[in-house]
Amino acid sequence: MKIAVVGCGAVGSFYGAKLSRAGQEVHFLLRSDYEIVRRKGVFVCSKDGDFHVNPKCSRSPDRIGVADLVLIGLKATANSQFPVLLPPLVGPETAVLTLQNGLGNEEALARFLPAEQIMGGLCFVCLNRVEPGVIHHIDHGQVVIGEFQRWPEPRTHDIASMFRNAGVPCKVADNLASAHWEKLVWNIPFNGLGVASCAGLDAVLSGKMLPGKLPGPCLTTDRLLGNPEWERVVQELMVEVVSTANALGHGLPVELVEENINRTRTMGAYQPSTLVDFERGLPLELESLFVEPLRAAVVAGVPVPRLQALCSILQELDQAQTADGPKRERT
Repeated sequence: MKIAVVGCGAVGSFYGAKLSRAGQEVHFLLRSDYEIVRRKGVFVCSKDGDFHVNPKCSRSPDRIGVADLVLIGLKATANSQFPVLLPPLVGPETAVLTLQNGLGNEEALARFLPAEQIMGGLCFVCLNRVEPGVIHHIDHGQVVIGEFQRWPEPRTHDIASMFRNAGVPCKVADNLASAHWEKLVWNIPFNGLGVASCAGLDAVLSGKMLPGKLPGPCLTTDRLLGNPEWERVVQELMVEVVSTANALGHGLPVELVEENINRTRTMGAYQPSTLVDFERGLPLELESLFVEPLRAAVVAGVPVPRLQALCSILQELDQAQTADGPKRERT
């Protein structure tokens, strides 16, 4: 397959490199990392074994042309670029698979692409981009893919087989919307609290920054689970997400709470993507990861006091960082 990767951060580069190593024709659409990746390729330092590939690189989607499959690894904050980046890559038979976090990304694509060309994927993986062209794969890696607003098609299973042949565990979801909510059970507490923890536990519980209190260190996943009070907030957020999903008809088992916590304990001191963005001074994916799920809970009539407080703190921290400008030091 001819595959175009749009958004070559940690997720896009990792899965794009896996597919390239397996023999697919993979094109990376790059901006600031273009020269380094063009000259040196992509290095993946992984618990499953390190490897290096040299994908095709381009600064312009026009130079890549129409692809069989487009993988989107952009942050949801960059969805406004879809109408600029995607048209040269998408023909009538192209499948567009977004691997982005949160809710609303497929709907953003559907504003200018036919729904039948749109797919969504959930990446259950622990990794970071440590420098241009270098990805650190820490743990896990499964992808769950599904069709937007319809049952799986033959092409869904073909693409899943392609991922598996590249060494990526891949499952097909009968219901993509349900799969998104299942991923949010992990994303909301760990991405959210990883950032909000710098405001302190009292602020996270109340939804209000304490007057005069400067942000402290952010907590990695092991520190959140290593403190009984923070772990309780993690559990409460997970229960709220499961309750909201079930009120919307997705039928998630409550056992997902314990399963996600146990899986996270194997990650060690992991910094989720939202925490990495925050410490680099980048905009947070608030809308897709937190605000839209909160709206859904309100519409469904589900009380979510922990999620509401978390959204308030994250919005305040994001606004303050945008106003301050300088990047935070990593802790």
